[in-house]
Amino acid sequence: MKNTIKLIKEPLNQFIRLETSSSIILFLATITALVLANSPIKESFLSFWDNYITIKVPGFELSKPILKWINDGLMAIFFFLIGLEIKREILTGELSRLKKASLPIFAAIGGMILPAISFTLLNMGEPGSEGWGIPMAADIAFTLGILKLLGNRVPNGLKVFLMAFAIIDDLGAVLVIAFFYSSNLVWLYIGIALAIVAVLVLLSFRGFYSKYLFFVMGLIVWVLFLKSGIHSTIAGVLMALTIPLRRETDTRSFYEKGKESLEAFMEDCKTNGEKTVLTKRQFSAIDDLEEITEKTAAPLQYLEHRLHGWVSYLIMPIFALANAGVVFSFSGDSNFSLSTNLAISLVAGNSVGIFLFSLMAIKLNLAELPANVTFQQLAGVSFLGGLGFTMSLFINNLAYTDALLINSAKMGILIGSFIAGLVGYLILRVTLKDKKEEAQN
Repeated sequence: MKNTIKLIKEPLNQFIRLETSSSIILFLATITALVLANSPIKESFLSFWDNYITIKVPGFELSKPILKWINDGLMAIFFFLIGLEIKREILTGELSRLKKASLPIFAAIGGMILPAISFTLLNMGEPGSEGWGIPMAADIAFTLGILKLLGNRVPNGLKVFLMAFAIIDDLGAVLVIAFFYSSNLVWLYIGIALAIVAVLVLLSFRGFYSKYLFFVMGLIVWVLFLKSGIHSTIAGVLMALTIPLRRETDTRSFYEKGKESLEAFMEDCKTNGEKTVLTKRQFSAIDDLEEITEKTAAPLQYLEHRLHGWVSYLIMPIFALANAGVVFSFSGDSNFSLSTNLAISLVAGNSVGIFLFSLMAIKLNLAELPANVTFQQLAGVSFLGGLGFTMSLFINNLAYTDALLINSAKMGILIGSFIAGLVGYLILRVTLKDKKEEAQN
């Protein structure tokens, strides 16, 4: 039983450590963008993202500004990782059983419906009404970072609930992007892309998987979606669904074959000593270890593990640097009403929606509070759900084309996210007891 618990907790703790440490880098990238956007070099900083990068081969050309390459290209990898997480959680994780998944599902529904309704009502008749999807999303990196600040007082059940909620919330955001923020659809390209995805799903189901074939097909699907009118990042989510969660090698075989390779490696070490240049046999042993290691982990889990660092430490900070550079202005150059409405919807809409729907599910016996979690702590996490940032900034770029609306919405997102994060932190700090204090009581 102890070994089983360890197998569940260790990946969870590793995921939390990765997300919380990356939140520091994400925060620094955001601050850097804000400082540069309001500095004497703001024109150079903001115009840099408008420079075009062109990829051209015979018969094909793709030319976009740097900002678009980040938002359409790099973020497709971010969405691919989200897709992998969603699939894994549904098949084997916190969303695999209805009883475990019900509370975060209800919380995510409340955290999407109430903010959208709140913004629609507040902004009715005003410019920017199409941005109703902006306050719906939660940022898992920052929210887990705030939980990390609270140390060992945070119950594990609260962390698991927050992660499951954020994953479902991301799925909702993906659906909103696909159905409501796509336009001028080219159905021929969509049909070809979906046909490729369907073939890959069939191949995966039949036990065939080649990372090279799936990578090439993924690029083709991404280009087709890019040209189709549906946002290209949806291609990342769909491609994630084609990746199998099935291992080719069992752990016993991994141990035995790994032991053989290591013994072969060490034999040459004994005869040749500690030389800088490895022997062919040693290189062969390393290759065998890499191959057996990759086959022992399911392709889905292997890719998720490999991509987390790149997404958390590189892609998301680059996205923040390119998109969080809002010029703070409360003059005629900004839509203060839009900023205020978004901030209110992020804070009030999410906190009320998440807590109210969670409470309703619990009272109706459709869900139950996680172990050692109180309603006060649930209220604190509900405020953290209003910390939108990454996904909110992303949807902002899809909802608006007018620079005034984009900049004003960014102000609202940053202000609302800051308030939601601060209030959530203060509530949890008051309601969470230190484990040493609990032991003394």
